[in-house]
Amino acid sequence: MSSSEVFKAQEDSLTRLRSRYGDDADILIADARYGFISGLTKDVLKKPAIQRRTISDRIDSVVLNRWLGIPLFLALLYGVFRFTFDVSPPFMDWIEEGFGWLSDQAAGIGGWGGSLLSDGILGGLGSVLVFVPVIFLMYIALSILEDSGYMARAAFVMDRLMHRVGLHGRSFVPLMLGFGCNVPAVMATRTIENPKDRLVTILINPMMSCGARLPVFALLAAAFFTRNEDIVVFSMYVIGIILAISLAWLFRKRLVKGESGHFVMELPPYRVPSITGVLVHMWERGRVFLVRAGTIIFAIVVVIWLLDYHGALEPIGKSFDVVFEPCGFGQWQAAVTLIFGILAKEVVVGTFGVLFAGAEAIEGGLGAIIGFELGWTPLVAFAFMVMTLVYVPCMAVIGVIKRETNSWKWTGFVIGYTLVLGWLLAMLIYQIGHAIQG
Repeated sequence: MSSSEVFKAQEDSLTRLRSRYGDDADILIADARYGFISGLTKDVLKKPAIQRRTISDRIDSVVLNRWLGIPLFLALLYGVFRFTFDVSPPFMDWIEEGFGWLSDQAAGIGGWGGSLLSDGILGGLGSVLVFVPVIFLMYIALSILEDSGYMARAAFVMDRLMHRVGLHGRSFVPLMLGFGCNVPAVMATRTIENPKDRLVTILINPMMSCGARLPVFALLAAAFFTRNEDIVVFSMYVIGIILAISLAWLFRKRLVKGESGHFVMELPPYRVPSITGVLVHMWERGRVFLVRAGTIIFAIVVVIWLLDYHGALEPIGKSFDVVFEPCGFGQWQAAVTLIFGILAKEVVVGTFGVLFAGAEAIEGGLGAIIGFELGWTPLVAFAFMVMTLVYVPCMAVIGVIKRETNSWKWTGFVIGYTLVLGWLLAMLIYQIGHAIQG
């Protein structure tokens, strides 16, 4: 029998099972396996007259509650950012002071070499690396939630909501991975058996705010929302989740129609996370940021400095700034940061760092000088943050979407809809906010 005949026989068998029992083969096998185990344990084990509830059972009665589950998830997510922004400032100050000192020393060299070191490398790269504590602390908090066994419960809790929009809880796992990086998150959709569920999960994954966007949010939130920076950054992640769920419903209704698959998972027991495990997970994720900063971001900020040094950056920005006028940030500097941000989202901050080199010497740093030089208000900053959240994913994500979908059509669709949606949301936020303010 040839391989094609074997695959055809397999597909015929799967189709017969699905039509007869109404479920996929893996679900039926799992049900049969657990049914056999349950029957066997009843025959060989004697249960105590009084069944005691374990600590896990008591915690799950709250965590998995249909009314409390989602609010608790959001509360824990907010706690992650509260912890991050409460602990990170001293470490950020040390790094900022260190790069400020190095920049002053480099400026003393003079000439284009000193400018490259001071304004380009140290100004651009330093403005990104100052947010390393924020990113690493966030990864520590997320690792604690994962290692404790909670994240599996979060997927279980979200299953009911995901079903209503045409997906299931298994799609929530790659979406949560997007909080770290959208590249492995898109690759993680391979665990989703239903092709339509997998495609929709890929299409909405860019809405999940990755670690590369966090420096942008942290920079602007600290400058324009000093007392509520954790709430503002948290709102970006909530907006991303709401957009992802809303788009999943829309795409399932209009673009990728069909029945959603089933979600079966075994919840792991609760554990006290080990320090070693948490630090290992933090480093595995955080080193990606450091490697990108030392390679991709380094190369891009050097190119940006060269363009700025030779006066080419301003004409590039002025070719596009009018597009962002309705959004409130119609300055050529803002346009340039968004254009180069398509290469890597950290570059948005890096570009600001090159354009406003020496900002670390000013009280309030880079964020303060952005507000002063560009005349931004908190409303404009918030609109810009939403634009950064939604518009075109970085080149690495675009590449992995093409590879995983094997389609330029769907890749182009992601580029197009995120660009239009990001602009529309930023424009609506600014215009409505401006009208309310009078």
